[in-house]
Amino acid sequence: MFLHALGHFHPENLITNAFLQDIGLETDDAWIVERVGIRTRHTVLPLDYLRETRNRDVRGALEAALYSNAETGRRAALMALQRAGRDVKDVGMVVAGGCSPDECIPAEACRIAEALGIEAPSLDLNAACSSFCAQLHFLAGMRPERLPDFILVVNPENSTRVVDYADRSSCVLWGDGTSAALISPRIPGPWRITHTLLGGSPSGADKVKVPRAGHFTQQGSAVQAFAIKRASETFLALRAHYLAASPGRTPDGLSLIGHQANLRMLEAVQRRTEVPDAHHFYNVEHRGNCGASGAPTVLSENWDNPQVGDAVALAVVGSGLTWAGALLERSATAGA
Repeated sequence: MFLHALGHFHPENLITNAFLQDIGLETDDAWIVERVGIRTRHTVLPLDYLRETRNRDVRGALEAALYSNAETGRRAALMALQRAGRDVKDVGMVVAGGCSPDECIPAEACRIAEALGIEAPSLDLNAACSSFCAQLHFLAGMRPERLPDFILVVNPENSTRVVDYADRSSCVLWGDGTSAALISPRIPGPWRITHTLLGGSPSGADKVKVPRAGHFTQQGSAVQAFAIKRASETFLALRAHYLAASPGRTPDGLSLIGHQANLRMLEAVQRRTEVPDAHHFYNVEHRGNCGASGAPTVLSENWDNPQVGDAVALAVVGSGLTWAGALLERSATAGA
């Protein structure tokens, strides 16, 4: 399976650490940076709305938001299509998923397809923050002849709408961002998806939740430990597959993009896996935790960066509890 392009969109409103202190939270920049390493994060919500309400009512946030998930999905998708030199008419399927859909039904993918003017099968495949790699896992496991030439995979994540801005432990984490990927099961593109992984532990389903019409909650320390363990294991498994696939390969040939939960978590994964700084890519310090779109937006923002190298492993963790990974390698047949 081939990745032809990635696109991303982050809304223009910026939540700084100073803003969180100004709205009355008992925190400051030093406290936030020390614990989670995040300095700024984007939001679809007006800053005045957050200042006045602290987002007490998530139903009000849905109405106040400057962008819907369908609109942020549309914008990210257009970037991916433009990078790939393709048009909406080339898309034969849309798959979406993430942490906070606008509606229970229709599928978020249907709304995104509608916004783009795509008439094709559209469905959601959700695994919270691990949705992107879980989607790649399922698509890679399907019979190629049953799939269209091009599939649009979109992860609209505007979860600041479900964050309680009176809760210091959660509101310092979340930011809004949307990713879009153009995938093909048969037409060569610049990246090949050579291996995927998916795991789950439903006994931990209660540890990270967004109830209907309620705020995000998590058991922070337990989830952090779980995420570090599973993200590290996922990367190491992907690296073992990468090394075994061809003689002469070295670990330095593989870059890491982890789940962008917080910088301290990523640093712990980096230490465990002994990935050098030059091969560790992230954006969480400026974007916040963007859920399922976090890891793909990192690669999208580095789309033209040669320092990413010829192979990259995405290792992500999400509610469920779920973990997933994808190994991407530069394609020698790109453009063929």
